[in-house]
Amino acid sequence: MTQAGFCFQVLPADGNVETPYDPAKFKSPADYVSREALLKAQNVARRFPEEDLVVIGCDTVAVCAGEILGKPSDRADAERMLRLLSGSEHEVISGLCLLNPALPDATLVESVVTRLVMDQLSDEDLQAYLDSNQWQGKAGAFGYQDGIAWLHILSGTESNVVGLPIERLEELLKPKGGWFHL
Repeated sequence: MTQAGFCFQVLPADGNVETPYDPAKFKSPADYVSREALLKAQNVARRFPEEDLVVIGCDTVAVCAGEILGKPSDRADAERMLRLLSGSEHEVISGLCLLNPALPDATLVESVVTRLVMDQLSDEDLQAYLDSNQWQGKAGAFGYQDGIAWLHILSGTESNVVGLPIERLEELLKPKGGWFHL
């Protein structure tokens, strides 16, 4: 966000506001991740009741073969996810929420999708990546920002895969014509 010229402060949501995915409660992975972004933004906004500011919430998941891949719980879970992704096309979906605590009706929630393909991973490449621990804390057990040569974007943006669709955020926040008219 600094590179895009925004002045901001990072304030994580209190505790664990994330909820497990339940297909019975959500129409789609995009619906789920958008709801997670909304919950995060609402959680932070409660600290600033009636203040005129923009709170941004974002949550990101990878989706492959109909399965939502959040952050792996451990190395075995990361390996399972990477084996599922290996040689496959998949999506990274970010839910993005903007709200203004001073304007209760001023809330925008949407999702942004990027399509990727992962090369077929050799056991050596897989184990080397797992050994690097770069998979920790990353949806789908990978981080595009880590410069992984076996991951390729087919459509969409790199920033979305990294976890904040900055191009879409810039459109929403631009001074004239943006949603918040800053």
